[in-house]
Amino acid sequence: MKKVVLAFSGGLDTSYCAIYLAQELGLEVHSAIVDTGGFTQVELQDIEQRAYAMGVKSHTHLNETDNFYKSCIRYLVFGNVLKNNVYPLSVSAERVTQAIAIANHTKAIGADFVAHGSTGAGNDQVRFDMIFQALIPQVEIITPIRDKKLSREEEISYLKEHGVEMDFQKAQYSINKGIWGTSVGGKETLTSHLPLPETAFPTQLSKHEPERVTLQFEKGELTGINDQLFANPVEAIQHLQEIAAPFAIGRDIHVGDTIIGIKGRVGFEAAAPIVIIKAHHTLEKHVLTKWQLYWKDQLSAWYGNWLHEGQLLDPTMRDIEAFLENTQQNVSGKVHVLLAPYRFQVEGIESAHDLMSDKFGSYGEMNRAWTSDDVKGFAKIFGNQTKIYHNVNSTPEWAE
Repeated sequence: MKKVVLAFSGGLDTSYCAIYLAQELGLEVHSAIVDTGGFTQVELQDIEQRAYAMGVKSHTHLNETDNFYKSCIRYLVFGNVLKNNVYPLSVSAERVTQAIAIANHTKAIGADFVAHGSTGAGNDQVRFDMIFQALIPQVEIITPIRDKKLSREEEISYLKEHGVEMDFQKAQYSINKGIWGTSVGGKETLTSHLPLPETAFPTQLSKHEPERVTLQFEKGELTGINDQLFANPVEAIQHLQEIAAPFAIGRDIHVGDTIIGIKGRVGFEAAAPIVIIKAHHTLEKHVLTKWQLYWKDQLSAWYGNWLHEGQLLDPTMRDIEAFLENTQQNVSGKVHVLLAPYRFQVEGIESAHDLMSDKFGSYGEMNRAWTSDDVKGFAKIFGNQTKIYHNVNSTPEWAE
């Protein structure tokens, strides 16, 4: 009997796939769930039980949280990546990591097919397909929901016919949780004007008194919170999430262009990611030069967009990662942040590499590195070509 690896979440779509692949296509189904920091142990146990209830031959938990950090998150921090200046790529980045893990698992067990439950209307179908085509080109991809253009009602009817008992009541909001943020989709995000209600967000406001927190960075990576140091940045991110999330900060709605050319709208909450990126960026503004910051902005925006579109395996991404990592050599120090309900403020930094040193002067007050004659000569030379242009081309309107 031929084997198929099914990327399994335990939801309606992948439950349909598990039954269909085994009973309609006669395949030996091996389900796998990829954990990128969004599941509790109880949830993982429930999903495993559900998989075996669907008749799978084996079910595997692939814990990719550390790898997700090393291969994606650290570069999103180095680049201060927020798609459209808003979204920290909470779901899009983890989907690529999940696809790679499924591809590797498919190779490991020698499966003939690989399957996922994507529909034909979103980004995930492209991300999964591209990764599979690159890493396991000899393995055929099966996508029952997409290929059969199934409606939710048709999937429910099919599962009921095959004796499957599960909660078919559609949740009012679609929640996808990972270490780098939680997406929230619902009826409001299908419109262009409605905000998500307070109750739609998984984490509710429970802290009301402002609280200061100090983030410690070493070469661009978060290694400490207040007086506590962490050997693994993943643990530091999780600890900051526990502190910051109850303030209900890091919430927003992202409006973006999908890979398939339509615009989409999704809500999210990402307390730790947003605080980390803003704190890291502030530290960089103190320790990096003007042109380091400029080129980081250009390459980081491109990197984030290409990752969002599932192109992590493009070799250009390794080139940009090398640049980003090299820029982090002096991004070490402390960043002080004030947390409050629905907002936060980066208050200041401390770093041995701070270029805002009073040894060389204080902006707008005094300098210790040049004379007034030095500035006069510099201004004359620096503006010389512009002066020549306006004199040659006679632009009197600027002189009015």
